[in-house]
Amino acid sequence: MALHVKVWKQREGYFVVSLNGKLDSQTALECEAKLVPLLDGSAKVVLLDMSLLDYISSMGVRLVLKTRKALEAKQSRLIMSNLQPQIAKVFEIAKALPPQAIFASVAEADRYFDVIQRREIEKQSQAGKLT
Repeated sequence: MALHVKVWKQREGYFVVSLNGKLDSQTALECEAKLVPLLDGSAKVVLLDMSLLDYISSMGVRLVLKTRKALEAKQSRLIMSNLQPQIAKVFEIAKALPPQAIFASVAEADRYFDVIQRREIEKQSQAGKLT
């Protein structure tokens, strides 16, 4: 599945970026190309709306963290909203990981994130069946 990135100016200095699809090694460069213009200092807040993002790989996480760092260097902020449970779980785990490298490769990290996201989707599916 492709990634569709829509960027719009909510008001002066406030931008919304809607992500729809998969943010992985195949789509990260396309997404980055849409984010780069927001890093020129005109954006005070960038909101990533992830309500339609189904999957994120380690490259996607890297892009989000890189964007946050670039914005913070300009005294701006990156905010994420509407994370699907499996995406939220990846960020929860990524934040809990020690800063030193723990994966032998990007592929290994992606396999790990794949498993985590599948488990979270399954857990949410099971919870929905119980209610």
